[in-house]
Order: sequence, then C-alpha cells, then structure tokens
Amino acid sequence: MFKLPYELLLGLRYTRAKRRNGFISFISLSSMIGIALGVTALITVLSIMNGFQEELRDRILGMTAHITINEKNNRLDDWESLYNQLINQPHIEGAAPNIMEQGMLTIGNKVNGVAVRGILPQFEGQVADIGSKMMFGSLNDLQPKKYNIILGTELAASLNVSLGDKVTLIAPQGSVSPVGVVPRIKRFTVVGLFEAGMHEYDSGLAIINIEDAQTVFKYGDSVGALQLKLDDMFNVGEVKDKLGSVVDKVMYMRDWRQQHSNFFKAIEMEKRMMFIVLTLIIMVAAFNIVSTMVMVVTDKQSDIAVLRTIGATPMSIQVVFIVQGLVIGALGVILGLAGGLSLALNIDVIVPFIENLLGFQFFPPDVYYISSVPSKLVWSDVWYITGLAFLLTLLATLYPARKASKVNPAEALRYE
Repeated sequence: MFKLPYELLLGLRYTRAKRRNGFISFISLSSMIGIALGVTALITVLSIMNGFQEELRDRILGMTAHITINEKNNRLDDWESLYNQLINQPHIEGAAPNIMEQGMLTIGNKVNGVAVRGILPQFEGQVADIGSKMMFGSLNDLQPKKYNIILGTELAASLNVSLGDKVTLIAPQGSVSPVGVVPRIKRFTVVGLFEAGMHEYDSGLAIINIEDAQTVFKYGDSVGALQLKLDDMFNVGEVKDKLGSVVDKVMYMRDWRQQHSNFFKAIEMEKRMMFIVLTLIIMVAAFNIVSTMVMVVTDKQSDIAVLRTIGATPMSIQVVFIVQGLVIGALGVILGLAGGLSLALNIDVIVPFIENLLGFQFFPPDVYYISSVPSKLVWSDVWYITGLAFLLTLLATLYPARKASKVNPAEALRYE
C-alpha cells in the first residue's frame, strides 16, 4: 500500500492547530485570506484594464488603418497602381487612399481647428468603420465636386451646426495674389454627423471627398497615402517586411503602433504599475505566513527535538514546515483564482447589479464614452499571477523552516 512521506503528513497535521494554538490558526487563516484577496484583485483589475485597452484600441483603429504607405513629402502618386500591387497580398484585407491635412472651420464668429480627411467613400469601408459610426447621413453623400462635409458630433455642437448648414473651410495652402499669399477658402455643406466614441475624433475630425480635398489642399492628382487593413493587427511587423520586397520603389510605411505609440505605452505603464501595487497585497500576506511559521516553530520546539532524537534529519524538518506554509499559500491561491475568474468572467453582470444596488452609475453615458466596464481575461496573466503568489509563499517558508532545522534537541528538551 502506498504511504505518504511522514514529512508531508506532519506538515498537513500542523496546519490544523490544537485548541491552545487557536491564535496561530487565526493568523494562518488571515494569511490565506490575504493571498486570496491579492490574487483575486490582481486577476480582476488586470482583466478590466485589458478590456479597456482592447476597447480603446478598437475605437481608435475603427477610424484609421493598420498600415499607412506614402512617398516623400507625404504624397503618393499613382495610388491605383500601388493598390493593385498590394490588395491581393497575404494578410491584407483592404486598402483605401486618403488625404490628411489641417484646417479651420468657421461659421459666423465660431472657429475650430480640425483635421480634415479626404476619402473615397467606396473604398473607405475596406479599412475603417466610419460608416457604422454615422449618426446622421452616409459616407455616400460625399460626392465629388459637391463640397459636402461630415463632422464629428462634438465638433458640430461646438460650431452649433446641423445637417444642411454651410461651414467655411480655411486651408493653410495659400494662393498668391497681388496683396500677398491668401489662405484658400471653400464653403462646404454639412451632410452627416458621426460619433466614434473618442474625443480626439468627435471634436476634431472633418471628412470630405478626396477629390474635394485634392482641390482645396492643392494635391493635384496625388493623394496623401494608401491605408491598409490586415487580418491580424498584431502581425504588422511581418507584413511590413514582406511588403518591402513587393513594392518596386521607395515607400515610407507607418503602422498603428507607431502612430499611437504614446497612448498605448501609457496604458501599458499603468498596467505594470497597477500590477506592482496589487502584488504588495500578496507580499503582505506572505509576510504574515513568515510570522505564523515562526510562532509555530517556537511552539513545536519540543516536537522537533523528539523528531531529531528518533532520527529525523534537518532537511526533513525543513520539509515539514515548508509543507505547512505551502498548504496555506496553495489554499489562498486556489481561493483567489476562483474568485478572480468569477469576477473577471462575470463583470458585465456584477457591475450593473452593484450600480442598481447603490443607485448610481460608475461611468454615466452622458459623461464617459465607455459607459460599461469591459473585461478581457488573458490566461497568461492568470498563470503569471498564480505562479508569482505561490513563489512568494514558498520564499516566505524558507526562513522559518531553516530556523526549525537548527533547533538543538538538548536545549529544547531541557525543561520538558
């Protein structure tokens, strides 16, 4: 019959303290709960931050492309030829030309600086989701030479305009006149409003037809860039390397990570700092295990001395107390894992319940673009957190276990 090693049996037995050692049991329970709370908090918070990161990334990339290609001076000639070269390449789902310039919109005494994007409506849907974000009107209303314009909802509100109103676009590319360089001015009719859910776009982006943009910004037959959408946004590095061998002339390529690097680096930094802060909870619980184990060693000195006198080695004594500490840590990690997974996978149910219970919303829709709490569970984060918690528990047991192995049997039994 298979028998467990006596070190394991003793370690498990010591986790169940006698009545006179109830205080040690209480500290052990506190340590276990502390580890469970730390693991639960880490899994839940990182899942929520992953959810926010994915939500914001999707909203940003819903208004722009994964890769932007142009030539020198931010211009691109003969974009149709480049489009035909690239559209059938592996991992490329769509492509569309555009022009991005800065300008000012005015109406009456109201003036707003804007980013003006010139698009081809029949191509734009291949790389961006602007069409699905239209509140009024359609991208197809941007007919060439009609000088129609689509505005973000916040931009329209700040200018106090609605559908059918006329706004004046002032372009920095000036025209030479007898009195000097005069800014180019063109009146546009508002034919649509969109809401992207990002303040940067809703308050500062205006969309016009690419032919109108070529006229206003003096592009001639050129466009600003060709934008590409990939089947996997995280595969941009590999795709850019392959495109370099396909294109037959010098091109400049920028991907979404470079265009929004500061934003995503800030989110990543917040995740790391939050991870460090919440890991301190687990470290505090691990230190509680140290104090618990030291008290257990002190309380069990006579038992340790008896074990040594009947042949137990110092290493066996260490294993007994390491097992006791690991049992406390393992139970805490398992409870924390169960709690963290339960919260992270059901955050869409739990948060509305708490909001209804307390009578207020954490993210009111009239204030925040993201009115619900998103959550994305990343299993690599889960395994990393549980592994770290278990490692900290193991490290916490080493000093008390070593202290136990050095108990002198003669000294411990002198007054017994």
